[in-house]
Amino acid sequence: MDDGTSARDAKSEQLKQDSRRENEEQATARRATILGLPYVDTRAFEDESPLVENPDDMMTIAEMHKDMAVPFKRGGGDQPFRFFVTSATPRSVLTTLAKKYQDMGEHVEFALISESAYRVWLLRYDPPVEVIYDDIKIANQGDSETLAKVSQTLNTVPVGQVFDFLIEQADMLGASDIHIENLRDAIRVRLRVDGMLHIIAELHRERYRILLGELASRASLSMASTKPQSGHIQKDITRDGHTHTLNIRIETVPTLFGQDAVLRLFNFNDSLLNLDLLGITQRERDILQEVISHPRGLVLMVGPTGSGKSTTLYSILNALNTSDRKIITLEDPIEYSIAGISQVPIKTTDGAQFADALRSVLRLDPDIVMVGEIRDSDTARTAIQASITGHLVLSSFHANSAAAAFARMIDLIGQNPIFASSVRMVIAQRLVRKLTDQKQARSATPAEKSYISKILTGVDFATLGVDTPDFDNLMLFDPVVSDTAPFGFEGRMCIMEQLIVNEEVQKYLRGDVQEVNAEAIEKTARAHNMLTLEQKGVLAALAGHTTLSEIARVI
Repeated sequence: MDDGTSARDAKSEQLKQDSRRENEEQATARRATILGLPYVDTRAFEDESPLVENPDDMMTIAEMHKDMAVPFKRGGGDQPFRFFVTSATPRSVLTTLAKKYQDMGEHVEFALISESAYRVWLLRYDPPVEVIYDDIKIANQGDSETLAKVSQTLNTVPVGQVFDFLIEQADMLGASDIHIENLRDAIRVRLRVDGMLHIIAELHRERYRILLGELASRASLSMASTKPQSGHIQKDITRDGHTHTLNIRIETVPTLFGQDAVLRLFNFNDSLLNLDLLGITQRERDILQEVISHPRGLVLMVGPTGSGKSTTLYSILNALNTSDRKIITLEDPIEYSIAGISQVPIKTTDGAQFADALRSVLRLDPDIVMVGEIRDSDTARTAIQASITGHLVLSSFHANSAAAAFARMIDLIGQNPIFASSVRMVIAQRLVRKLTDQKQARSATPAEKSYISKILTGVDFATLGVDTPDFDNLMLFDPVVSDTAPFGFEGRMCIMEQLIVNEEVQKYLRGDVQEVNAEAIEKTARAHNMLTLEQKGVLAALAGHTTLSEIARVI
């Protein structure tokens, strides 16, 4: 990398940091109004302003850490003592300090500063001695020693670092979610890694205020709210000389012992949004490419939360994102930012509807539209109308399988000839954990052979381009635990069910067939070489990519 590129990258990174700081200062100013405190933007004098000569006379370093407050200089004459406080500083601390100086015949003033400003001032009072904390490890079932060690680490990380440390460790472990949960006597922290939740630590109750205070400050949430809240923040992660951005979606809900929070981590690396990285077969890739190459039609993605629908949809958009196409997305919320695509946030919690926004963006003459989710008949009809008037429409829809999606859509809008001619394909998807290379081969048991033979009955292996399994000598694989893979799995793979809408399937959608149900539609699709999720999962297990028990857990 030449010096010019390095300088541009450094300038771009600085602009990002300045923008985030500006947003934080604006949020702090609004919070100061709510709290009834003066607000001070310290950026102009953070490096030049002298510190209090004897800070321990006003507040010890330990108290600065604990109470998230710092003393500022006292003016001359009869001017009062001043303290910079944050939104996470307990009100009881303010009361105690005011009374302390009142008893001394002095007056004290408080001013609200941002969390970033507090960290800058704290570093000036207490320059850090570099401490290397042990990386978080996920404990196996019953491994209380590892759990206790990680808990001790998180309980000793300084106040201003614990939140960032937790996010950085979660990202390093490849976690998709961080769960912060209130128990009676502790705070439980769990990470979802490869789709499975793992307890990593139980923290002291006093850490609750620190973690939730950081969440409230960074995402403009209220620690005192009695209603569920949503917010988001971004954080740059630097590791091994490379930096990537995490987009973190935050959901909180009040519980018996406090507000529980879930942080969903999305990696802002659009190079990973690639159809070739989904792990699907070449046949599936070719079918998908053929469908999305058409200039119009409706493509639906179905599956539960966490099944990778968004990643697949974004990967399709990335593949279609060329300079000669206009692409618009409607999302609640926007999970990935892709250059060259117009992404419109839709806040359905505020009463906005996908259908209203979709009608508006269609006037902008897009070639491709992605609707975050079809939730009601109005959005469904509008999306269908758009797909037959020269637009390729992509969307997600909640259903357990591709065939079930058709049955649900018919319940939503009725049997409709327009729907039959608009929808081109429905994709159902799941993510299953992948075995490591240290997996252990074994012969299938008689019960497993019987199950596999039943599931794969009727599959045309020649059409799939694979050899017919030897059902009398089936081999399966078990996970092997290691230091780097404590459960024998590493990463996840996509299991995809593709239902192509042909003439036979259209009969159900048009109303030519009176009795419409998911089983009948699936039977028709299987007769035309569609593989179900369960069949795809079994084939993946036979290929050594995963296990039958993992397929049973997910599918």
